[in-house]
Amino acid sequence: MAALDTYIDSRLAAGRGWFSRDEAVASGISPSALLPALTRAVAKGKLAKPRHGFYLIVRPEHRAAGAADPAEWIDPLMKHQGLGYRVSLLRAAAHHGSSHQAAMIFQVVAPRQLRDLTLGAHRLQFIYQEPEAFAACNEPALVEAIKTPAGFAVVAGVELTLLDCVRYMHRAGGLSSVAQIAKDLGAPADPRRLARAAAHYEGAAVRRLGYLLEQAGHTKQARALHVYADSARHFAPLDPRVKPIVATLADVPKRDSSWKLLLNEIVEVDA
Repeated sequence: MAALDTYIDSRLAAGRGWFSRDEAVASGISPSALLPALTRAVAKGKLAKPRHGFYLIVRPEHRAAGAADPAEWIDPLMKHQGLGYRVSLLRAAAHHGSSHQAAMIFQVVAPRQLRDLTLGAHRLQFIYQEPEAFAACNEPALVEAIKTPAGFAVVAGVELTLLDCVRYMHRAGGLSSVAQIAKDLGAPADPRRLARAAAHYEGAAVRRLGYLLEQAGHTKQARALHVYADSARHFAPLDPRVKPIVATLADVPKRDSSWKLLLNEIVEVDA
């Protein structure tokens, strides 16, 4: 359809690689003609449709992957859905310099439960955080706006990246992966920002992070979190995924009384 092609060209000329169905209709394209034209363009790989009513313009160099890197369009996608967000976990860890993280999955924290998304070669995973905690954590001092070829994307700062990785450990590759991230990113974390953000996370997760930071030698950052261990009433497992199976006294996990943790798993990190 010539009208849709002309509209797509105008969007690209304006530096916009996306549009909504409503925007296309508002440009003057007939709604009855638009839907079949959009369907054909998606089938040909010229457009991608990550969510209902939202389309990405797929440039020729991105057609093999199905779309541009999600960092280029996550911001307009989330705005289309009326939601705040932050890129976090493994993708944010890699952004901040944890080179061990391949970041094969693009992980986004949001204040609403959203289904995961696969678009061509890209996998997007959405992690839910309770809205009140999300609003407190997504303050400007704790997130970064990184420049992309198409605009900006909101990325968790170092402190939120550490907290998100330990809170959602099962999404961040497990205990040893998170321990490596703590080792890699602990030094640049600001102790005061870390302690302020930690108030919005589960106490057991904060204690796990404090322990991992201490083991990695980041004592200032670990010390900032110790207040959460001082007030803890119960011991929590270091690795919450490991189920306790105690056959003999020799199988009982060691305890770290300082952090109120059961050391039920061995931590392995690269030197």
